[in-house]
Amino acid sequence: MPEMVVTNDDLSKIMDTSDEWISSRTGIRERRLAREETTASMSVTAAKRALENAGITAQEIDLIIVGTITGDYVTPSTACEVQAALGADKAVAFDINAACSGFMFALHIADAYIKTGVYKTALILGAETLSKIMDWNDRSTCVLFGDGAGAAVVRSDETGLLAYDQGSDGARGTVLTCRSRENNNPFVKNPTEPSYTHMDGQEVYKFAVTTVPASIKKVVGEAGLTIEDIDCFALHQANIRIIQSVAKRLKAPEEKFPTSLDHCGNVSAASVPILLDEINRKGILKPGMKIVLSGFGGGLTWGSAVLEW
Repeated sequence: MPEMVVTNDDLSKIMDTSDEWISSRTGIRERRLAREETTASMSVTAAKRALENAGITAQEIDLIIVGTITGDYVTPSTACEVQAALGADKAVAFDINAACSGFMFALHIADAYIKTGVYKTALILGAETLSKIMDWNDRSTCVLFGDGAGAAVVRSDETGLLAYDQGSDGARGTVLTCRSRENNNPFVKNPTEPSYTHMDGQEVYKFAVTTVPASIKKVVGEAGLTIEDIDCFALHQANIRIIQSVAKRLKAPEEKFPTSLDHCGNVSAASVPILLDEINRKGILKPGMKIVLSGFGGGLTWGSAVLEW
């Protein structure tokens, strides 16, 4: 995570908002915003910690996938920057764009590669510097997001990922957008000013509270389990009301839904791995526990997985 902590009170000094307004509607009290940090630098730090936690070297990595919509360059990819910094010269590296579902899509891709025998060891990341694509005059949107990166090592094993579900609904993609560069050449003239994130919060909320519970039920059933069998639900940290609604629809106790959004905000593709790392380092996760991971967001996209820790 970036070093700089920005509280709701800090934001209230530069825009018409308040801690009560933000926290009561979202559950967010502070977030980290990058100053010197970049998407790649945060990714490298998270990757090194994941390798240390897994007890492997960079030379053992076959595959690096980064889920991000805020890479430092159009090219090279963030994954290639991570590969270079780690010295993981045996790995193939690439980025994917699935917005807040990016880490979950990366997990599924790595699983497919591993199951087909192409690769044995993958490093997957979700990393975002969302502060650079926010309109800081749009108080309804910018207060929600933060910067950060999370990483995990995925290896071929007898246990692990038990079931997976993912999907996309491009027809509703315009409810959460950020335009790329427009055509600008000797024959077409368009504004070259940067575009910022635009979100229809109500539509995103409706999408999340219906799609996520359905996806979780599907993937839990495919794993041969019931909702009661799940020890922990690590969801994308978009809004506390979404998490509470999902818990209610699943008829699962909120105690099984750990959160990090109060101090991280919405970190898009990075939120699931950051949360997973936090609860792991706190000793909450024990071997044999059944865990649901679920990401959802722009595209619109979603991905859920059941894994055994």
